[in-house]
Amino acid sequence: MQINLSGKAILLGITGSISAYKACEVARLFVKAGADVHVVMTQSAQRFISSLTLEALTRNSVLTEESESWSNQLNHIDIGKKCDAFVIAPATANTINKLYNGVADNILTQVALAFNGPTLIAPAANTQMLHNPITENSLNSLIKDHFIIINSQSKLLACGDTGDGGLAEPQDIFYETSKSILKEDFWLHRDVIITGGGTLEKIDEVRYISNFSSGKMAKSIALNLYLKGANVCYITTNQDNEELPISMNIVSTQSSSELFQTLKNEITSTNDSTKIPYLFMVAAVSDFTPKDPQQGKVKKSTIGDNWSIELEQTQDILSSIDKSNLKTVAFKAEMDKDNGLYNAKQLLVHKDVDAVCYNHLNSSKDFGTNSNDIIFITKSDEIHLGKLDKFLLADKLVNSSKEL
Repeated sequence: MQINLSGKAILLGITGSISAYKACEVARLFVKAGADVHVVMTQSAQRFISSLTLEALTRNSVLTEESESWSNQLNHIDIGKKCDAFVIAPATANTINKLYNGVADNILTQVALAFNGPTLIAPAANTQMLHNPITENSLNSLIKDHFIIINSQSKLLACGDTGDGGLAEPQDIFYETSKSILKEDFWLHRDVIITGGGTLEKIDEVRYISNFSSGKMAKSIALNLYLKGANVCYITTNQDNEELPISMNIVSTQSSSELFQTLKNEITSTNDSTKIPYLFMVAAVSDFTPKDPQQGKVKKSTIGDNWSIELEQTQDILSSIDKSNLKTVAFKAEMDKDNGLYNAKQLLVHKDVDAVCYNHLNSSKDFGTNSNDIIFITKSDEIHLGKLDKFLLADKLVNSSKEL
């Protein structure tokens, strides 16, 4: 999923931690997304990684104690003026405590004191240093001062200890920084539920009935809304969620009945929302399920040459849930070229939803691709969003949903 940060500028601060080498991957992710990346490094950071490496990655001069100049914009006052966000990754315990106390005794802390925008801190330190009461107090106070803390992770640290203090994964640093500059007032803190993937209906403990849905469209919508600042709950049958932020609320489910119960519970939890919640019902729910799923594994030798499995209809989830306090967007995939669009329009009335995303399929090969073609249908309009990469399409779909 390719996030577009074209026209955005990121300031990356690097301090003296062994994990400084991971800042190269952080910088690469921003550059890949189209952002203009500028770097400031402490002298301690330069002991672990050279400024030349970062200059090669970003194509911009790196600000250090030695390179600071007042004949151009490579100085601690001007470098931040062109940037939309400042992320310090890694941030040592020493730097964290300096930031809280307003100490500006090196080039990076001087930049931080002069920067007027969202500042993110990704700690990396020995467990005892990070959880020292002084450091914990600094972190808590920085949060109150509207700094954004990107939580460290527990792992085997470079010092040999095992515990909290490892730098967050570069992908998560990228996501949280992107979120700080892509958030939108409309979606900020709004509860949004997205369902995704194809449900699995058990025949026995090792076999099931399902469909070809990959869940890629749902994942794209979930990530797009997360980056816009929504309180995302992603209910999915897929196990592969590596491309999604670690802090996203992801709920795993399998069968249509489990999905229904999980969805009901999540809708109930949105009742206290100050903004009207949204539901994007992207999951491909099985129409039928085995009437009597078997315990254990049914042996082939006990079945014979033919196996007749009696099926019964699954519950119609969209018709059954309470949508009175929701804006609901349904998804309809059809292979009927002549009547597909008409069938999709009927969902507006039959399922009492606010919008329908219609996708015409030619064959099972259309599942799992990285692009999609959607018509966004409401009671008053039909918008052909076009055939696009699923993340770009998700952005257009989400923007159209604001008008519901």
